[in-house]
Order: sequence, then structure tokens, then C-alpha cells
Amino acid sequence: MARQSQKNAKEEGGVVLTPEQARSRRARNIAIGVAVALFVALFYVVTIVKLGGAVVQKAG
Repeated sequence: MARQSQKNAKEEGGVVLTPEQARSRRARNIAIGVAVALFVALFYVVTIVKLGGAVVQKAG
């Protein structure tokens, strides 16, 4: 699939990344994804902590 997209990029005059650049881009995307996931988890935990026992009392 990667070869096909590179072939299409060459035909359309797009940018073709070297394998090193592709690995770097993938690593950067994974790092951003992990950071966003941790940020969401942090908001979730902070929300639960701030609400505290009030949620348990209303739910029960």
C-alpha cells in the first residue's frame, strides 16, 4: 500500500518521503496521539475527583 501511495504521489507531483522521514512522521503522530489520550484521561480524572462523592450519592 505504501508503494502504491508513493507511486500516486510521484504521478501527481506530490511529496515523496524517504523511509527515515516516514518513520519520523509516524513516531511523531504516535507521540501526539499518546499526549492527547493522556490529556483526555487527565480531564476525566480531575472531573471525577472534583465531583467526588456527590455522583455516588445521586446515582444510588
